[in-house]
Amino acid sequence: MEFRTFDIQGPALIDLKLLQDDRGFFARTFCTQEFEDAGLTPAVIQCNMSYNYKAGTIRGLHQQIDPAPEAKLVRCIRGRIIDVIVDMRPDSPTYLQHVKVELTADNRQALYVPEYFAHGYLTLEDDCEVTYQVSHAYTPNTERGFRYDDPAFGIDWGREIAVISDKDAAWPLFADRDDVEKPAPLPAPRQAQLKEDA
Repeated sequence: MEFRTFDIQGPALIDLKLLQDDRGFFARTFCTQEFEDAGLTPAVIQCNMSYNYKAGTIRGLHQQIDPAPEAKLVRCIRGRIIDVIVDMRPDSPTYLQHVKVELTADNRQALYVPEYFAHGYLTLEDDCEVTYQVSHAYTPNTERGFRYDDPAFGIDWGREIAVISDKDAAWPLFADRDDVEKPAPLPAPRQAQLKEDA
């Protein structure tokens, strides 16, 4: 695997190294030692899959907080998605900045989502499937969410949202919340970039 980092500390975009022959290819998709060597949390306690009928379906932004924060490894195994994570670590110099990548069944990339980041994705095709490896068992009372269109994050999803759950549409705006730290003034929204030397 090849681990590429961003100018936000913690997330990584992971490319597979394909061993190809006339049959096709073989690739390692996860390795505890390689994750540890890259400074990533290697624990996998639970694996999840989501299926989405329609292009324009959005899920998120979701976050797991103490005492059960989750690191995630997200991969699109059918179709194409825009995957977005937002740095929700109040003590981080990149607080509220976001990473946006396109994950597809063809590029076979995965996005590593550190603990305390909010995560969401938008489907770009019908019939998308997404898998998640997570570092903690799902704990309902530790879940919170954020609006996909919150101006505090400034995320450009690149297309109209066609399908969203009532729950995800109803999250309060960041500025109106009392359960998150709000520095004054709020930092300008910014999308992180892959490091050039990666």
